[in-house]
Amino acid sequence: MTLHASSRIPPIPRRRLSWYARLVLANQRRRYGQELEPARLWARSPKVFAALSLLYGALDRRRSPIEPALRSLITVRVSQINWCAFCVDINAATGMKRGVSEGQLAALPEFEASPLFDARQKAALAYAEAMTRSDLGVDDALMARVKSHFDEDAVIELTALVAFQNMSSKFNAALAVAPQGFCRVDVKGAGAHEGRTQVPAAAEEGKE
Repeated sequence: MTLHASSRIPPIPRRRLSWYARLVLANQRRRYGQELEPARLWARSPKVFAALSLLYGALDRRRSPIEPALRSLITVRVSQINWCAFCVDINAATGMKRGVSEGQLAALPEFEASPLFDARQKAALAYAEAMTRSDLGVDDALMARVKSHFDEDAVIELTALVAFQNMSSKFNAALAVAPQGFCRVDVKGAGAHEGRTQVPAAAEEGKE
């Protein structure tokens, strides 16, 4: 088991883990080969952690109206904007398992101009960026663009997914959670093409 310690708040000691957290961490060891540090951090608040896990499971369910590859593209892009190196790492790796190409990951910061994304993907990514960046915001034209590809129920799920990933990536970025080496390709890291010239020190220190 590999556990990368956060530079700001240590994960909960194993002796203090709730039964539910132990179950989740055991599942992570089977799925990823290691425990995820954010889970050990969220486990400091057992009730919140349980609710968070249930919400993630609902958003990432097999029958979601947002297809798996698109969900991963969205979570990577939101994580880049929010400077979450851990989230970029794990979501990029998950995306590749779901059919996202290396080219798409590399082109994600410039998705609007890239031929590697279709109109539905570009609409969803534009919506995710507008929700995430407070200097943009969602206007009526963008909502009309999104609705041309997603029905109203799917828009709700898309909005919830973006909101969830913002919470998750901001949580991890604030606590300086380091990447755990899941992605085998070099993905443009947190904050790519957001008008900042370097990765924050905390994120840089966490690179393998």
